[in-house]
Amino acid sequence: MNSILNNNEMLTREVGKIAEVAGYLWQRGWAEYNGGNISVNITDYMPADAANMPSLKTITLPKAFPLLADNFFYITGTGKRMRYVATAPMDNGAILRINHDGTACDIIADKEVKPTSELPSHLSMHHFLREKGQPNRVVLHTHPTDLVAMSHSAYFLKPGVLTRTLWAMIPECRIIAPKGVGIVPYEIPGTMDLANATIKQLAQHDVVLWEKHGILAVGNDVIDCFDVIDTLSKSAQIYLNAKMMGFTPDGMTEAQLDELADVFKLPR
Repeated sequence: MNSILNNNEMLTREVGKIAEVAGYLWQRGWAEYNGGNISVNITDYMPADAANMPSLKTITLPKAFPLLADNFFYITGTGKRMRYVATAPMDNGAILRINHDGTACDIIADKEVKPTSELPSHLSMHHFLREKGQPNRVVLHTHPTDLVAMSHSAYFLKPGVLTRTLWAMIPECRIIAPKGVGIVPYEIPGTMDLANATIKQLAQHDVVLWEKHGILAVGNDVIDCFDVIDTLSKSAQIYLNAKMMGFTPDGMTEAQLDELADVFKLPR
């Protein structure tokens, strides 16, 4: 089969990592039905003639994203299951080329797979990160059961409470998620209101929890984004398991967390 991946080792490897993470999300039970989505800026891996590749379909965007002009993205498709992205990423996702002024995008490979309905939200986040000069190329959204469960408690939605609770469960959580978790109150999935609220949290955090919905991580590598969420989920499991055993875990002390910050030169 003729594919844009043919004879392109770097792009093949990057799409393979996306497929790998999609499999992890399914295995963890974080991607029920068609839940979650992934977008990755793959501009650096595209062939020289990609700018001239024919369009399978042009999509007009609801707003302009000028800082993403002439960039390329892999994005999972609407209605596609992560378990199928894992085994056939090019049948369940699309490669998009943003046009010269950022007002539209073309599906250029491999098939005319309609991107996730949250495409404008993903591009808004990529544009914001570019505007801030951050090198993040990945937006990963999924539904970790334990973290979503905690978002149903008003207590954990208070500023800083969820972050402090999760950091205190295992030292690695403070190290791997040093900026903590931003909180977005419930918004209808797929809306620009949700995207705009998320962007505000991304100004200070690399991970954002959407109340009663899921979590979103940004970074420069899709595997790293998964690892951060996986670590936060582990902390949530420790907390919830302790509660099921009948006690509230003591957690690490402030002094212990501060010591970690000093040793690993983490932000406070």
